[in-house]
Amino acid sequence: MAESVELPSRLAILPFRNKVLLPGAIIRIRCTSPSSVKLVEQELWQREEKGLIGVLPVRDAAEATSVSPMLSPGVATDSGERSPRAPLATSDSHKLDGKNQQEIQWHTRGVAARALHLSRGVEKPSGRVTYIVVLEGLCRFSVQELSVRGTYYIAKISRLDMTKTEMELAEQDPDLISLSRQFKATAMELISVLEQKQKTVGRTKVLLDTVPVHRLADIFVASFEISFEEQLSMLDSVDLKVRLSKATELVDRHLQSIRVAEKITQKVEGQLSKSQKEFLLRQQMRAIKEELGDNDDDEDDMAALERKMQSAGMPPNVWKHAQRELRRLKKMQPQQPGYSSSRAYLELLADLPWQNASEERELNLKAAKECLDSDHYGLVKVKQRIIEYLAVRKLKPDARGPVLCFVGPPGVGKTSLASSIAAALGRKFVRISLGGVKDEADIRGHRRTYIGSMPGRLIEGLKRVAVSNPVMLLDEIDKTGSDVRGDPASALLEVLDPEQNKTFNDHYLNVPFDLSKVIFVATANRAQPIPPPLLDRMEVIELPGYTPEEKLRIAMRHLIPRVLDQHGLRSEFLQIPENMVKLVIQKYTREAGVRNLERNLAALARAAAVRVAEQDHTLPLSNDVHQVSTSLLDTRLAEGAEVEMEVIPMGVNNHEISNAFTNSSALVVDEAMLEKVLGPPRFDDRETAERVTTPGVAVGLVWTTFGGEVQFVEATTMVGKGELHLTGQLGDVIKESAQIALTWVRARASDLKLVASGNISLMEGQDVHIHFPAGAVPKDGPSAGVTLVTSLVSLFSQQRVRPDTAMTGEMTLRGLVLPVGGIKDKILAAHRYGIKRVILPERNLKDLVEVPAAVLSSIEILLVKRMEDVLEHAFTSGCPWRQHSKL
Repeated sequence: MAESVELPSRLAILPFRNKVLLPGAIIRIRCTSPSSVKLVEQELWQREEKGLIGVLPVRDAAEATSVSPMLSPGVATDSGERSPRAPLATSDSHKLDGKNQQEIQWHTRGVAARALHLSRGVEKPSGRVTYIVVLEGLCRFSVQELSVRGTYYIAKISRLDMTKTEMELAEQDPDLISLSRQFKATAMELISVLEQKQKTVGRTKVLLDTVPVHRLADIFVASFEISFEEQLSMLDSVDLKVRLSKATELVDRHLQSIRVAEKITQKVEGQLSKSQKEFLLRQQMRAIKEELGDNDDDEDDMAALERKMQSAGMPPNVWKHAQRELRRLKKMQPQQPGYSSSRAYLELLADLPWQNASEERELNLKAAKECLDSDHYGLVKVKQRIIEYLAVRKLKPDARGPVLCFVGPPGVGKTSLASSIAAALGRKFVRISLGGVKDEADIRGHRRTYIGSMPGRLIEGLKRVAVSNPVMLLDEIDKTGSDVRGDPASALLEVLDPEQNKTFNDHYLNVPFDLSKVIFVATANRAQPIPPPLLDRMEVIELPGYTPEEKLRIAMRHLIPRVLDQHGLRSEFLQIPENMVKLVIQKYTREAGVRNLERNLAALARAAAVRVAEQDHTLPLSNDVHQVSTSLLDTRLAEGAEVEMEVIPMGVNNHEISNAFTNSSALVVDEAMLEKVLGPPRFDDRETAERVTTPGVAVGLVWTTFGGEVQFVEATTMVGKGELHLTGQLGDVIKESAQIALTWVRARASDLKLVASGNISLMEGQDVHIHFPAGAVPKDGPSAGVTLVTSLVSLFSQQRVRPDTAMTGEMTLRGLVLPVGGIKDKILAAHRYGIKRVILPERNLKDLVEVPAAVLSSIEILLVKRMEDVLEHAFTSGCPWRQHSKL
């Protein structure tokens, strides 16, 4: 008990700024100033038992009774540096001049406290130390004399609280008993109110029954947010009656503030219910006005939405569903959570083109063909198929034609062909990108039960173009994926089936929508990744790469004019001759499409734009207008003569000044400029000959998503255990082809004279390593079988393969050469690399029809049936060991 504590005559004083510690309260103080740190170290830290310390309230005179905003109940910060002297006066408050000339006031009454917990912080590099002290107030004291000990204060004190004997006598006073009952009743009422909000008030009830009343007064008041003056008043209330009266007043005031807050809360809730009542009354008022025909001219948004829905032309079943949703929306408050989602749903229903369709102009096939020819060079077979498609649409507009799927490498014009179809039909064009889509909801939409739900891309596209019969391009349909969120390719089965897309059901709409009027066109780089059921819905039209001659014509007709226009140039500024375009095609681009070619031409245009922008422009004069010098012009004006002038109009777009200003000379691209702008040539026609200089290297032809490519196969031997090593990021199929090729060569080693007659094994004591260069590019497929065999035979026979020969074909274990795909792309790749001879499977003869005649005339095609025929054509000296073969 605090009453049994024996106080010493002198106590070290810890100043407590703008806060008051009351008996029974517990506070936590952070000591950081040198004076308070020294006090803690000498009075508390160095003693084994936690000693007593005096806490004396102080305040700044300039701040009056304001409390520092950094302080909070139960947590305080000491007052920092103190004055080295503190003279006492006779009044309750004494003034002291500090080092910083700041006037502070010391109170003569404080509270003796016991240190419950003491911790020392980490010493900072500056030498500063922080102490954390947890103090419990014990009893009041009065300061008789204040002196300085080092950097802190020592006070001579006298105890103010009554002793235990005096307290027992005072508790028998009837007035004190009455005040105690009143205080306990008020405190119990406060606890009952707080019980509904806090779960820790049960411990406070225990205090009412166990702690004396005079101690309860201090404990209760210490937990309230009261002013510094009121805290000092409680500290100065030594008399029990006065203390209980003040405590009862403070507790009652706190209770009343809580009740006022509850009353305000109930009033706010009542206003919310009142707004709901007003909403119902307004709905009734609107219904009454409609019956009386007294509607206002300015209708609200709900009426406008209803009119928009009525004019949307929804089918009967959809209109019935929309009316039901609209009635539900009218009954909702705008503040309700589902109001905005329901409103957005009805607006989508009103915006969809249920009956709105663009009128198709009468198809003119001749004009459509001219449009295709002007937009695309070459692609004769593809354009012919599009014309056939348009012809059927002309004869039978409601025909359910097939879904065209353009398959080909990047940059060959797949997307622009779909745009040309829309232009020829006079329909709007909308593009839906499916690259990287893995969520089925991107096609079918999200269900409206989810937060942030939205319709699928198809419905959004139709809403964007606002017609029900556009040409819709499903771009990159081969790049969809599937995961736990579903398979978008499976959702497209319903979209692309003319028997099912009449009643396409988007999860967000939840009503059927007719997609049968939409003309779907798809694009893909490869047909293999497309699931077979989805591929069955479409007619695949392959777009192979362009020949160098086609690239030249495309560049001269389309790319160069477009690049000049994009860079604000004209032919008077930049001229790119045909022979320079050929050099760019041969030495800087080896691709199936024309995108890299356009990028290189754009680089040349940028170099020309820098030159044009840097040089001074002169105003061109017509032939019949002579340039007048400044002196002559001034003379004529002085004489009042007429001056002939020519006005040159500026372009409408104001984005280029080439119509008004011209260069003194056009920039003509030559080889030096090509190498300066584009760098050294990336490709060389001698590449194949240089790489096939040693035995063990063969040239193959492969097909990739970027078109046909030339693939070198290198083989070598080393000391080992007869193992086969494969490198080059290879797939399982090409690894099996390598194993088949090695098995075939080892089985025919004696017949092909690759080993001496006495040897048993071709690979005895040595390993074979086969490498496919460009190891960062994944490779797979069976078409490298004949190339692998040729490389191994060249390695073991030490004879070089012809550098002008490339090959492709799948090989069986018995030596048969099977047909492969992508023949046109592979032959075009060989043509780009300057290869003159191509070995193909005999069963691929039919595929040569698709190869341009100009390419076939420059390449010798060698058709083979067996592996021995491949070896006969692959080596310069033929196959001298063929006559010894028993096959």
